[in-house]
Amino acid sequence: MQGDYYDGLTSRRRRVEVTVADGDLIGEGDGASFRWPLKAIRIIGVEAGRIRLAPRSGDGRLVLDVAEWESASGQSVRAVRRANRDREGRLVVWLAVAGVTLAVGIFVGIPMAARPLARATPPGIEADMGRNMASQLQVALKPCTGNPAGQASLNDLTRRLTRDVDMPFAVRVIPVHAPMVNAFALPGGTILVTDDLIADARSSDELAGVLAHEIAHIEKRHVMEAVLRSLGLGLVLDAVVGGGSGAGQQAVLLASSFTEQRYSRGLEQEADERAFELLAANRISTAGMAAFFERLADKTSPDGVNRAAEWFATHPDSGRRATAARALAKAGVPAMTPADWTAVRQMCPLSPNKPKPPWPLRR
Repeated sequence: MQGDYYDGLTSRRRRVEVTVADGDLIGEGDGASFRWPLKAIRIIGVEAGRIRLAPRSGDGRLVLDVAEWESASGQSVRAVRRANRDREGRLVVWLAVAGVTLAVGIFVGIPMAARPLARATPPGIEADMGRNMASQLQVALKPCTGNPAGQASLNDLTRRLTRDVDMPFAVRVIPVHAPMVNAFALPGGTILVTDDLIADARSSDELAGVLAHEIAHIEKRHVMEAVLRSLGLGLVLDAVVGGGSGAGQQAVLLASSFTEQRYSRGLEQEADERAFELLAANRISTAGMAAFFERLADKTSPDGVNRAAEWFATHPDSGRRATAARALAKAGVPAMTPADWTAVRQMCPLSPNKPKPPWPLRR
């Protein structure tokens, strides 16, 4: 039978004589020669009584008369198409299973493994990581040096809060200049507190509540857990979508961010509860934490809006935290003397031209 052959490299059509022998489809003529096993031939399309064939691997294409092809090969086009659909269906199922398995590994396996791995991380490795991170951050976030007596007061408060804490790190608090109201712990025991947070705090008890919260993160190894979770997701992401900024990567990033947020809220609640214990153990008033959260609460939106917004935040809703803090609040002594609190507030003098950030406190 006669057929039209295209080698896939040029647009030239070659007329070839096609035969079937020993389970192979053989073509010869016009400078072309090929031999394709019948079992490895796929049907690309059928139109106007002509069938287009191709090998499973390779660039060649062959166009034949449908009736001649079915007679020579003994294969029904309908049966071959059905077999191809079945094979493609199995492939789709296996790809779906592989995708679900990968998703479970990324969004369940890695977060579940992060906590035991964090607790098993040698303290020396975590401390080295924290020092490296602190040195990089302090290039942009300059430490406050306005009043050395303030640092001594912070050190004393930190020693009291960590006196009965079982952890292998010596916690140190460093106030820094930054255009944000925040405080965050680094691996290995360093806590950075921004100048805007110190300026925003209305009492030393509020600052003590923030520090107790960050100390709880360090004690529970939450910081290392978050680092390992982010590292694990990043490694899998690079392997799956090869880095870059394509739509596939953005989809994985979005999905992973929701998983990360749900775990983060749980860690934040755990840190809140431990912070109350640390404050109470040192007879420091816990009312500061309640007042702190109450100021953060969005009192202008309906409760339903706040509950919905909570799904898009790494921290629990401030109104809920304020309610819980007020229920657990206990009276106590001030975290600092008025003189010590004044010295701390003088560490980071705010520039009169420095704009207040538009975002709220997050701790």
